[in-house]
Amino acid sequence: MPARIALVHAMRASMAPIETAFARAWPEARLAHLLDDALPADLERAGGVDAAMERRFVALTRYAVDAGADGVLFTCSAFGRAIEAARDAVPLPVMKPNEAMVAAAVARGGPIALLATFAPTLDSMRPEFEAEAARQGRPLDLRTAHVAGALAALQAGDAERHDALIAEAAVRHGGGALVALAQFSLARAAERVRAATGGTVLTTPDTAVLELRRRLLAG
Repeated sequence: MPARIALVHAMRASMAPIETAFARAWPEARLAHLLDDALPADLERAGGVDAAMERRFVALTRYAVDAGADGVLFTCSAFGRAIEAARDAVPLPVMKPNEAMVAAAVARGGPIALLATFAPTLDSMRPEFEAEAARQGRPLDLRTAHVAGALAALQAGDAERHDALIAEAAVRHGGGALVALAQFSLARAAERVRAATGGTVLTTPDTAVLELRRRLLAG
């Protein structure tokens, strides 16, 4: 039977990009969506991932396992430590949304422009890039940029403005760098960013699906 993948979301905007990525790279996988859209506001209120947030992620992951998941993929990039706690709590593959993209970006070498529309994502991801660079034994040239106003535009239904702001930020901060789109919700702007910059663009959903497929089918 095809693998059942639990997708845990903190934003509704993450659902469509990951469905598109699975349709493209692993269409036979069976998907189950779990949404807790209070997580971003609660993270900002707490000032970061705390013990209560870790327990919440563990509970979400155990629920997914009890519901028959073969693997769990979180789709919001701002909760790294909580996802690590969840990974330690269950005996099946649990992936951060960005870990595959981080590894691919570091392996490519050269400067990386990391764009996010949810500011805490950048605080969460920089240490992940630094750890991956150390693991691979490579230098790291990471530029980060919060694209203000883009997430609000997307949530208000103005996808065109969201994509335009992302492309403008990529041109402004890219400067010949590989462009890494930090959140699943940014993946919709990937083609526009490629057209604007003429460079390589990595997205979290596409790299995550390929890596999770590899792990499960290899096991």
